[in-house]
Amino acid sequence: MTIEKLYEVYLQYPSVETDTRKLKTGDIFFALKGPSFNGNSFAQKALEAGAAFAVIDEKEFAVNEKTILVNDALDTLQLLAKYHRQQFSIPFIAITGSNGKTTTKELINAVLSTGYKTYTTEGNLNNHIGVPLTILKIKKDAQLAVIEMGANHRKEIESYCSYTMPTHGIITNAGKAHLEGFGGAEGVKKGKGELYDYLRATNGTAFVMWDYDYLQQMSKNISSLFTYGTRDASVTGETIKSEPYLQVKFTKGITQTINSQLVGDYNLPNILSAAAVGVYFKIPGDKIKVAIEGYAPSNSRSQLIQKDGNTIILDAYNANPSSMKAAIENFARLPAENKILILGGMAELGEESLEEHKKIIELIDKYKWEHVVLTGGDFLKTDHRYLKTKNAIEAKDWFRQLRPNHSTILIKGSRSMQMEKVLDA
Repeated sequence: MTIEKLYEVYLQYPSVETDTRKLKTGDIFFALKGPSFNGNSFAQKALEAGAAFAVIDEKEFAVNEKTILVNDALDTLQLLAKYHRQQFSIPFIAITGSNGKTTTKELINAVLSTGYKTYTTEGNLNNHIGVPLTILKIKKDAQLAVIEMGANHRKEIESYCSYTMPTHGIITNAGKAHLEGFGGAEGVKKGKGELYDYLRATNGTAFVMWDYDYLQQMSKNISSLFTYGTRDASVTGETIKSEPYLQVKFTKGITQTINSQLVGDYNLPNILSAAAVGVYFKIPGDKIKVAIEGYAPSNSRSQLIQKDGNTIILDAYNANPSSMKAAIENFARLPAENKILILGGMAELGEESLEEHKKIIELIDKYKWEHVVLTGGDFLKTDHRYLKTKNAIEAKDWFRQLRPNHSTILIKGSRSMQMEKVLDA
């Protein structure tokens, strides 16, 4: 079946699903493969559950006329997304970077939604499956789309751009994340820079954090730039205070002062970028202010929690050397007593992992803490004077025995460490 014909089917049944557990009646089921599963084997189950059609790529799983056989189900999903994308002439804003992608995406969506019908990535569906699924959820009434793109190796962002076809783009930063897949810090810049490469080749617009010299260099020769930062940019702002929440005063572009619900001045670039995108798309400053102030982080991203007489910063959605350093330094600056650090190991750092964990320990050594707990990963392979726990459950047991009160606590670690479990009852 051609993509054009499949698109006709999609227009009749404009809801796509890859997981039979989430399937709704009338969905088109795409039978994708993974390291430990073959979606083709679920095709019959999907149809029995009410799927309108099942797209498969192994003919022995064909059930009836409602199974559509293609060469590769994943390729077909991405090609269908591209065909759908080509039906729109609206701005598509792509967001990538080592840190802050999801927060930036949520803030930008909040701002743009005050003036436009905006569609965006749900949660963190930002990979080779999530990006096409996001595109296929965009309806005819869309005026803007905001697409988050995650990546852990070279050519990944390039592939997303081939079917997202962004007209605008943001690289939040290019720090030390997924070093194993990218082959080091320079590989991260090249990998994230694939978004700039696409915008450069298609005369797109890049929103650039002008404080970062490397982003200035990476964005050279893009025909249209709109800059933000603390100085020398189209939209500028500065931190007034960062405890308990970040307060930002804008000095150019808009005149508002924003009292956010975000913890830490490392969120300043995220707020500045959202304001810059809002200014570019002519959202009034007062609406930008209300939208950003109304955004409350969730899902263990820079959440401020009051529990059992303690103030807890739960930032356990992810961690890499760049974000870990920023979080520790921000936490150290907080004017609070009885500070406790509970940190989980950082994943996907490859050969540099041990050295990067040692650097984090050296940073911790510079400050005074009431307690420090280092959990799992390569923290277990380093020599230090702090408490070691194998996993988040052990850290939770220690935390329950300590029963801290009137303490300020930072909990952070890579997603695989599941450090939020420290707070489980």
